[in-house]
Amino acid sequence: MIKSHFSISLMILCSVLCSCQKASHVSTAEDRAALFDYILAKTMEREAFSPIKNEILNLDIKAGMLRFKDEMIAANTDEKLFNVLMKISNARKDRHLSVGLVDGGLELPGMIISHAPIRFAADYGTPEAYFFFVSDYAKNILEYTGENQPEIGDKLTAVNGQPIAEYFDVVEPYHRYSTINGLWWKFAEALPQQTYRIPSTLKETTLQCTLEKKDGLQYTIELPYFDPENMEWQGFYQGFGDERYPGFSKVYSCQTYVLYKHDQGQKVLVLDWYGFRENLVADMDRLVAYAAENNMLDYAIIWDGTRSRGGSKGAYALQRLSPKPFKTTFGNVRISDITGEFIRDRQKRFVRKNVTDHGVTETINDGSWLMDWLESDVTQAIKDGRAYSNNVPFKLAHLPKHSDGILQPAEIHFTGKLVCFFSPYGGSHLDQFAAQVVDNGMAYTIGMPAGGYSNTWEWEETLVFPTSKKPVVQFMWSMGHTIRPNGEILEGNPAQMNDYIPVTRHNYLTYTEILLESAFKHLGMK
Repeated sequence: MIKSHFSISLMILCSVLCSCQKASHVSTAEDRAALFDYILAKTMEREAFSPIKNEILNLDIKAGMLRFKDEMIAANTDEKLFNVLMKISNARKDRHLSVGLVDGGLELPGMIISHAPIRFAADYGTPEAYFFFVSDYAKNILEYTGENQPEIGDKLTAVNGQPIAEYFDVVEPYHRYSTINGLWWKFAEALPQQTYRIPSTLKETTLQCTLEKKDGLQYTIELPYFDPENMEWQGFYQGFGDERYPGFSKVYSCQTYVLYKHDQGQKVLVLDWYGFRENLVADMDRLVAYAAENNMLDYAIIWDGTRSRGGSKGAYALQRLSPKPFKTTFGNVRISDITGEFIRDRQKRFVRKNVTDHGVTETINDGSWLMDWLESDVTQAIKDGRAYSNNVPFKLAHLPKHSDGILQPAEIHFTGKLVCFFSPYGGSHLDQFAAQVVDNGMAYTIGMPAGGYSNTWEWEETLVFPTSKKPVVQFMWSMGHTIRPNGEILEGNPAQMNDYIPVTRHNYLTYTEILLESAFKHLGMK
């Protein structure tokens, strides 16, 4: 009996000690209030706000952040504090800006992502009335659903017993997005996932979905969560590298794209584009060399960016995909307390010959164009107390600061028509590529606008409590505007399509074929 009491007492003591240890990461209510004030002040000072985005989304960012001040002061656990910091950050509605964990800072349980054996997509068919529908499911789905067989297009009406509209409103503040279309795309992807970026109070051990068939019949299924690597999907969802182009055969694949040619000899090539990655220059050189060797430089190009990621050097690709000269995107820097430190960091990188962004080389030259601008124009803007630097070709990646931003076609380039497919799947440099294509009239564009998020740089900082000086999380600020060739700020303002074709539950399975049909109509081909 004594041993039992001792064990119980030890368990209680350990529990108390663990609770105290966890609580130590959140400091005091006064410290949390001071940290909130710091975040708000630095956001107003540092953030490169996008007025056009704020107008489109009807944003008052300061008011949006202040909504969560009391919740932050009351956040007495690591998870509560992390969750409210996400909401504060996301009040800016910027897909690029996230909150991250740091050594010695907040700690979270459940870092491993798990996935229910079902996927969803958004139906964009009716403005102001979007909804989610089943887009794929595991091959063994009936093991968990009994006689209820989900079908592609079944509408999601409730999650864990909560009507989808209510669930959406509760979860939306935890999502990063710059456009409404981008929000719905990423929300759909996240619906069947268990991730630390969704509070544990909103999670269940299983995913209960109430679905509605096209004839109006409703049914409910309850699904367990698994390691996503261990699931076999039916394959209705198709991503980069999947052969989505009937009538075309693969020629070769590389890091940047997969190349397809037409089976019946039509003078058209398809590029299934993966992203603007480190190998882009070599991969584009390979493409034009292949076309030249096979007398294909006069072929039309269908460039499919519906599954594309971001990166750098999209202008290099455009110089080879089109015979037209074009104006690049421009950019600037918000002048604030961190601009000088940013310049010093770039100087150190330049000395180390490190001109990369997330491992991707950003510039065509050695980075000297960028350094010249930072050390002259931007430094002078700091001395003058200006709000922003001057606008220059984006990151001086392809042209020096005094340039008008016009790039000529490469010596060897395609001369046929260019058609581009886009979707809200990606953004960042993809958005810049789309803006250059659309604003310069370089291609016929089909599908949906990209995600609508782009800036010059982000500033990352480890937040510390003002009083205790203990680390909390990593926080980010957008440091500058991306300027479209038409002169508009790009953030929250993606380039629009010539032929807008929204994804719906009715066209989901044949969506790529519908895009191809539109492309062939424009090209005058059958």
